[in-house]
Amino acid sequence: MTALADLRFTDLTDRAHRTVLAIPLGATEQHGPHLPLHTDTTIAAELCRRLAAARPDVLAAPAVPYGASGEHADFPGTLSVGRAALELLLVELVRSADRFAGVVLVNGHGGNLQPLHAATRTLHAEGRNVLAWSPTGAPGDSHAGHTETSVMLRLRPDTVDMRHAEAGNTQPLDRLIDDLRDHGVAAVSPNGVLGDPSTADPTDGDRILDRWAELLIERTERHFGLNP
Repeated sequence: MTALADLRFTDLTDRAHRTVLAIPLGATEQHGPHLPLHTDTTIAAELCRRLAAARPDVLAAPAVPYGASGEHADFPGTLSVGRAALELLLVELVRSADRFAGVVLVNGHGGNLQPLHAATRTLHAEGRNVLAWSPTGAPGDSHAGHTETSVMLRLRPDTVDMRHAEAGNTQPLDRLIDDLRDHGVAAVSPNGVLGDPSTADPTDGDRILDRWAELLIERTERHFGLNP
């Protein structure tokens, strides 16, 4: 598997038109007192890496490490470009990739969904071949809980501090979303966690990553008409 950033433009002259570009879309934001700020970006990048490893007709691009993370602004370290800027960035980024057969945007942060979907609507209206895909989890485990902590224990255990892995608000996200949008994550979870990371396990993280990667590969093949 080769990453886009490792290539020279001459390596792509005869290849780009038959290659799908996978762009990881992450965030730099709080993930409770136990996970690093790069969690969403690391997970999205790993899923793109696995997609490209499984498909010789897919290249993994460098990750976009900033997203729409305003709901986490009460926690230091969170950096956000906002929804409008992210939507514009994605539209222009995909437009710039017109030499490729298509683009799959692999999103690791729920707060990016609104600008991501708005951008893809614009791009589809322009006739561009773009797919937006996000991993899913349990309704009461949406941020820095069991799922993300297990995955990070598998990918970057050196960045996880399980001594501080404590449950936050474990209610389903749909019960919290209005307060979260109006007042931010801190209003519904003082430690910034939506879920319970105390049960996290790297073996489960490996299983979760395998399932996500399988779903992403299948969806990419179906959308772009790639041979399985």
